[in-house]
Amino acid sequence: MNSLIAFNKPFNVITQFSFHEKYQTLKNFIPLPQFYPAGRLDTDSEGLLLLTNDGKLQAKISSPKFKLPKTYWVQVEGEINQNAIEALKRGVQLKEFHTAPAIVSALAEPTQLWPRVPPIRERKTIPTSWVSITITEGKNRQVRRMCAAVGFPCLRLVRVQIGKYNLFTHQLSQGEWRSISLNDL
Repeated sequence: MNSLIAFNKPFNVITQFSFHEKYQTLKNFIPLPQFYPAGRLDTDSEGLLLLTNDGKLQAKISSPKFKLPKTYWVQVEGEINQNAIEALKRGVQLKEFHTAPAIVSALAEPTQLWPRVPPIRERKTIPTSWVSITITEGKNRQVRRMCAAVGFPCLRLVRVQIGKYNLFTHQLSQGEWRSISLNDL
């Protein structure tokens, strides 16, 4: 039977099941054989990761050709301004490509997030702010690179939604996983 699970990936966990010398892996949290991540979430990023035992479903979730929206809450260095938000909405030029337009809005500091371990680096003289960014591409470190391109380096990145599935719908604690309905995509 084909299944789909949602996992709230902690910071410093690598998105693979095979052993890694430096980081914990998915195997430290998910004891299910034959499940594979549907897409990536960088080691220094947190939040929603979907896994499945169905290759076609894995491709549908992770392939940019299906344009499944993915939403990230991003803590950036500095007070994000409307010019940066508008640039992100239009798409920004990165080294090798121009990003597609994104759905972007300023965000009050989220109260439902867990404390990050270790905490982000803080500078007393430089404030931080939050932004919500929804993209349909998902190239390597794309959201981090987009924020840097508009002058607001990313300090913390949490994926909160893939398709219709929202991390907070089932209140997944950090490091927790559960089976979900295929209808949630």
